[in-house]
Amino acid sequence: MSGSRHRLHPASDAPLDRRTLLAATAAGALATACGTASGQPPGKVAVLGDSAAWEKPMAAAGAAMKSVAGLRLVPEVNPSLESFEQVVKSSLRTSKTPDMLKYWSGYRLQDLARTGGIVDLTRQWDRAVGKGWVDASLRDAFTYRGRVYALPMNLAYWVFFYNIEVFEEHRLQVPETWDDFLATCERLKKSGITPLHGSAADRWPAFIWFQEILSRQDPQFYEDLMNGRERYTDPRAERALRTLESFFDEDWFTSMDMSHADAAPALVHGKVGMVPCGTWLGSTLVGAGGKPGKNLGAFVLPMADPKARPCVIFESSALVSTVKGPDREEALKAAGHWLRPAVMKAFSHSLQDGCPNPEVEPANPVIGGLAKKVRGDKLRLLNRFWEQGPPELVEATVDDLAGFLLNPSSYREVLRTMQDRADEAWQVWREAEET
Repeated sequence: MSGSRHRLHPASDAPLDRRTLLAATAAGALATACGTASGQPPGKVAVLGDSAAWEKPMAAAGAAMKSVAGLRLVPEVNPSLESFEQVVKSSLRTSKTPDMLKYWSGYRLQDLARTGGIVDLTRQWDRAVGKGWVDASLRDAFTYRGRVYALPMNLAYWVFFYNIEVFEEHRLQVPETWDDFLATCERLKKSGITPLHGSAADRWPAFIWFQEILSRQDPQFYEDLMNGRERYTDPRAERALRTLESFFDEDWFTSMDMSHADAAPALVHGKVGMVPCGTWLGSTLVGAGGKPGKNLGAFVLPMADPKARPCVIFESSALVSTVKGPDREEALKAAGHWLRPAVMKAFSHSLQDGCPNPEVEPANPVIGGLAKKVRGDKLRLLNRFWEQGPPELVEATVDDLAGFLLNPSSYREVLRTMQDRADEAWQVWREAEET
């Protein structure tokens, strides 16, 4: 796994092709992706995304925007997922670029902003903040050099899903402390239930457990490490991997080749105790028979360090407007209305995920309970591993973490390798910043 060049973005449905094939497929994919390069009819704005699962939610948002702003969003999906990022970046340098994009936040968005091909949306952001239409604490995730270059689409929290009926049957409560969490794992194991889902399947999930453990042991170190201010060879990073090694020693994990698609029915049917993932997994769990608030619940992993400010990992896709889009003015108008409550409600309820507009009622009881806890307890929001750091570094580090999951005793070697990669990647990133 660690030597693989396959790429799969989180929440995607299919593995990306080898990079050696990207150049060969990009031209055809670009032609398909830019089918609206000549522009939509007046009153319509195209939004290119990479996930078919978002097509209906975007259409729902488009209908709501039509009623409040006279504009309809038209969702389009790039059928060549293996070249989505390359297609986007290539098109930004031409006159054949989509009007709007569904993209990633954090460093991946910064990488896009560097091209000069996307629009500064600071004015639209400030207006939304002034109206109370967006959580202002999300700003950094969509910022490059002090300016906002995208608007949040969803607000997924990274949580632990569990089966309410299984917990009740075994007299388990939602863990409120780290010791409670460990005791829950022990009880589930003794009851013949695999306590935790862990996975290197599809490649990208390899970061999940490192992210979750490290952020609960030392959230500030997690933030600093992800932004290149600390080192993977630090004892705090080693402690996180040693903690995970101890979970392997206890035999708490599923097989590392169990995907989220397979973990969902295993949780619903009581074979697996807890599944860590973004709240977007809820729709997959419902499809497997989960009923939010009845047999399906979720909780934020407690802090391992009780002195640290409680935190939660978040994930939020970015709505981007392009500089050379054929319907640029209408796209900017759409951006100004994107965070309106009516539009956000239509989108988040169809997606069945959290919403960046705090005025919008939750999509379901599980999302509602999580949003209440996060906002009521003022949990610190930490951006997901995938969006943190130079993209090429993140992808290489995911491979390294996959290698660790398949050989937990290798943690020291893995950490040294990750730091060697980080030294080089951050130097390249910072040199580019200076140009």
